Amino acid sequence: MLKATLRSFLAHKGRLALSALAVILSVAFVAGSLIFSDTVTRTFDRLFASTAADVTVRPREDLRSARTSGVVQTLPAALRDRVARVDGVAAARAEVSVQNVAVVDRRDRSVGPTTGAPTIAAAWYATDRSPVRLTSGHAPRGAGEVLLDADTAGRRHVRIGDPLTVQAQPGSLRVRVVGIATFTTTNPGAALVYLDPAVAGRELLGSPARATGIAVDAARGVSDAELKRRVGAALGTRSYEVKTAGEQARSAAATLGTFLDVVKYVMLGFAGIALLVGVFLIVNTFSMLIAQRTRELGLLRALGADRRQVRRSVLTEALLLGLVGSTLGLAAGTGLAFGLIRLMSAFGMNLKAAEMVIGWGTPVAAYVVGLGVTFVAAYLPARRAAAVSPMAALADAEVAGAGKPLKARAVAGAVVGTVGAAALAGCATATRTAQAAALLGAGVVLTLIATVVAGPLLVRPVIRVLGAAFPALFGPVGRMSQRNALRNPRRTGATAAALMVGLALVGGMSVASASMSASFDRQIDRTLGADFVVQNAGFTPFTRRIADRVAATPGVGLVVPQRLTPIAVRLPDGRRVTTVAAGYGTRLDDVAHLGYARGGSAAALADGHLALDADYAGEHGVRMGSVLPVEFPGGRRAELTVGALTDQQQAEGFGTQGGIFFGLSTLETYVPDGQDAALYVNAAPGTDPTDLRTRLERALAPFPQVQVRDQADYKDLVHDQIAVLLYLVYALLGLSIVIAVLGVVNTLALSVVERTREIGLLRAIGLGRRQLRRMIRLESVVIAVFGAVLGLGLGLVWGLCMQRVLALRGLTALAVPWGTLVAVVIGSAVVGVVAALLPALRASRMNVLAAIAHE
Repeated sequence: MLKATLRSFLAHKGRLALSALAVILSVAFVAGSLIFSDTVTRTFDRLFASTAADVTVRPREDLRSARTSGVVQTLPAALRDRVARVDGVAAARAEVSVQNVAVVDRRDRSVGPTTGAPTIAAAWYATDRSPVRLTSGHAPRGAGEVLLDADTAGRRHVRIGDPLTVQAQPGSLRVRVVGIATFTTTNPGAALVYLDPAVAGRELLGSPARATGIAVDAARGVSDAELKRRVGAALGTRSYEVKTAGEQARSAAATLGTFLDVVKYVMLGFAGIALLVGVFLIVNTFSMLIAQRTRELGLLRALGADRRQVRRSVLTEALLLGLVGSTLGLAAGTGLAFGLIRLMSAFGMNLKAAEMVIGWGTPVAAYVVGLGVTFVAAYLPARRAAAVSPMAALADAEVAGAGKPLKARAVAGAVVGTVGAAALAGCATATRTAQAAALLGAGVVLTLIATVVAGPLLVRPVIRVLGAAFPALFGPVGRMSQRNALRNPRRTGATAAALMVGLALVGGMSVASASMSASFDRQIDRTLGADFVVQNAGFTPFTRRIADRVAATPGVGLVVPQRLTPIAVRLPDGRRVTTVAAGYGTRLDDVAHLGYARGGSAAALADGHLALDADYAGEHGVRMGSVLPVEFPGGRRAELTVGALTDQQQAEGFGTQGGIFFGLSTLETYVPDGQDAALYVNAAPGTDPTDLRTRLERALAPFPQVQVRDQADYKDLVHDQIAVLLYLVYALLGLSIVIAVLGVVNTLALSVVERTREIGLLRAIGLGRRQLRRMIRLESVVIAVFGAVLGLGLGLVWGLCMQRVLALRGLTALAVPWGTLVAVVIGSAVVGVVAALLPALRASRMNVLAAIAHE
């Protein structure tokens, strides 16, 4: 039996190769994502472990503030002397390291990275654990000298002797590059600027008496844990956070893990689409191969093979396919990981391909995925093969079940579809976002399953409509192509389902993204009243000198600053909520049109008051006049009175997410060192906004990280951000189309083999080669368009429900991109034509007499 199985497997190498491609693609994405994430994790683990001090002392902060407010938490530099006196300390040094800086060259061009990685300015200490070493020039001496890392210097063409400007919170510092430092470990993509330790505190923190941390080296024989205990006992842990090297490395790795998770889940999403679409392809392949081997299976049964052996034979073929596909997919995944590593290098993260990590879990996952998907996909065809009776098979009857009524499918599809439709209806009527999202997920899964199950039932009515014009346009050839597509609804449904999955995803996400864009456009038009908004390109805080420059620009009439800060609020229901709040200057109503359910901007911006979203307030028992305990960064606490309740429908999209904002005077009382996150600017009466924009951009030229945006720019920015998600969906569509094309090619190729005698007879009675090719192309087109219609119809329903979920978050506009949907249908017809090229060519080259004699 094994010999027969191997012979059968090798007899269909070309057809099985098409199915193996689906397995290869899915396994490649799984393996590639695991190898890439393992490599990055291992590389950075080594980086963090090799550069962290034995023990590090940092300011304790329950609220992380530097990213949003620009405030850098510091501790006294003199603390270094107390730490140095602790028993077991070999050395201690005060560290200064900040990320709220910008570095520009003599031409006012940014020297920092453009990939989102930070620019870090730090005090220079040459130790065995430094991530860089001085490779040219000399160490910085005095306020006017800096070192620059070699990667940034090479990327920005900076040489020793070149002047730079370091823009820090205390002020701008003009410096000269006196040395180049090369990374001894992986460069995470950041730009590093090192200053003389004697001046770093003053220039970066505003005082030489401040530091950002104390690095401690343990004496010989003292463990990190013991040294941590001693340092913690000497300093107390209420104000300071003391960590060992291992704890510091794990904390840094956890932050990196967020980025890795994004990459991993995106690639696993590609793998999931490849798996889902590949299942349909493999099911179709094995179903048709078994149909063509009806007589062979009958002979095996007649010679004594029982049903279990026949089923085992088919499943063995599937496992062989999975084994080959998994092996090739693992190799392809390694190549994909290599490509990702090189891509990261292009973005500044210099990973080494030679240090690629292939853990034991990667090949295990690859073979589990590859063998599992082929086994599952081949199980139903194997059961059908085992159900063939010997006499029926020897008589050339079809495989059992091929002609069975579709009643079972109708019942199953109706039940699952009804439950899925009910879930989507519940999503459309839900009033809470979490509930609506859960119902949406359930509805999407169930309706997809129902459409796949009931797809064959829709083949005849839908294809009769789609192909109704074929007889009139193409005559008998058109009529035959339509009937060929209707001949086996199960096969046509399974082939179209592969394309349907990707197009349903595209249809749903296209509606959702178009609705998001329309909603944001409407909200920007409705809420943003300023002529211009001045912001950092990365939405990070900037120094107050920007506000001074803007205010001094001729033609500026009003400047309203916005500052952000993390806060913790104790609500009346007992919950402690951590969120980001905004502080605004006076005359907020002149630059923003906010809706208020109670109160107004004057009360919200008054000292000691705040504004809160009305719906959020109602959920947590907050009323007008309620006094809320609020905690600010640095442990500062206040009790603020609710002076206004806002309408979230109006406020959403203006930077007040979470609903809490207050006056700038209140914020400065508790976060005195905060930096501006944005400046809302109006032109003075009589000043043309176009002229003002030119003046603002000229005034801010020395600050290339800052951008001037108007309403149109904001809309373009939102559209670009949404487009990133849509491009990912289109990439998934492209992958599903590739596999779907393989499925259509496979179906048509095997269908041509099945109809060899029929094709020979048609050729014998006068059907030309061109007509035969056209018949097969039209059959392919109608199958592809059938899948597109099902997918887009399903995706349209999903998109409408997604929009209802977005509406609960204030994004109420509904937009359907009809142009995109029509283009997808036309593209599906093109896909059908492309998929039919090889099968049609092969059919047209058949020898007529040999085809008629074919059994």
